[in-house]
Amino acid sequence: MMKIMDGMVSRKRQVDGKNTSLCDLGYCDVGLDDNWQICAKSPEHGYTYHSDAGFPAVNPGRFPDMIAMTTYAHKLNLTAGWYLNNCICQDHCGNGKDRGETDESCYVGDVDALVQFGFDSVKLDGCGKQRDLNVWATLFKEAGKSIMIENCHWGGTVPNETWCPFNFYRTSGDVQASYASVVSNLASTYQWASQNLSTPGCWAYPDMLEVGCQHGPHGAEDPGLSEEETRTHFGAWCIVSSPLTLSHDVNNDTIMDQIWKVIANPEAIAINQAYAGFSGGPFQTSDDFVILPSVHGENETFKVPGWTYLYKPLKQDNTKIAVLLMNSDLSTKTLKLDFATIPGFKCEKGCQVRDIWARQDLGGFDDSFSVALKSHDSAFLVVSSS
Repeated sequence: MMKIMDGMVSRKRQVDGKNTSLCDLGYCDVGLDDNWQICAKSPEHGYTYHSDAGFPAVNPGRFPDMIAMTTYAHKLNLTAGWYLNNCICQDHCGNGKDRGETDESCYVGDVDALVQFGFDSVKLDGCGKQRDLNVWATLFKEAGKSIMIENCHWGGTVPNETWCPFNFYRTSGDVQASYASVVSNLASTYQWASQNLSTPGCWAYPDMLEVGCQHGPHGAEDPGLSEEETRTHFGAWCIVSSPLTLSHDVNNDTIMDQIWKVIANPEAIAINQAYAGFSGGPFQTSDDFVILPSVHGENETFKVPGWTYLYKPLKQDNTKIAVLLMNSDLSTKTLKLDFATIPGFKCEKGCQVRDIWARQDLGGFDDSFSVALKSHDSAFLVVSSS
């Protein structure tokens, strides 16, 4: 973990001629996921990774000093994230309900441990029986420490207009390093954006980024992303305001060099961070469909529109809009964006178009903009009223 932290603050690469780290760009939270625990049954209750009193059992062989680890993160001006309600040796401590918890012992033990160890954020998975997010949020508040909470219930526990005791929430199952999985998970955010339930402090999250992840654990269904798919994946997460969580090896120079221009694109990151009343979503799709390979290990195919246009307003008056044109077809296609089709956007005296990937202005256009895109590639644009 400490080597990963070092990688997050390394300034061996540049942005606009200035040595820049991942944390300089905003990637400053380093998260510890599953498998930190000892899997063994407690004597009285048979808890699988908690003591009978509810305190979590850390594996000292892997993590001999949690406090030293989080202290090191803070020394580097990073924050440290933990993982609870684990999937590996998932525990039965709790009633397994999303509301109305009757046994808070393991919740209390986990929160006490998190605060004692010095963590700043937490991913709450959906595998164990500790699913009541109200209990988690209340206990964190009572502990007197502000904790960023990820609700990882795979779309099973979602906010409404008055309830969101977490900071972002998974809308899907686990993403894989394949274009079909990326497009499938992306689509899981659309319904929440359309209901305005992805907003500051309560973001819809289609899982972590798979940029730079090659040959994942699912074999042929997890092959890694091409250069074009990497751009599209990152741009899609940016335009729907998803939290940007890197999952590749940040200390692998070959991978970092391959994806640096994408993940370190300050204009793409700025679009991700902007909010002008709508978190981003689709506004136009093709009538024809393409068949992609199976998703999430299922022995079936996945049908998606041949192309999809997404948008996100960057100004409250809708005079500046980000647009992502995605070509999901299996061949190169010329995609045409008619400015009049962008929701709420008007440019009566012509529109200015900027290419976010190239970071350059493309000039003025009267009614439309066309671009040829390779299979699974995208055009990431900002369209402004002249």
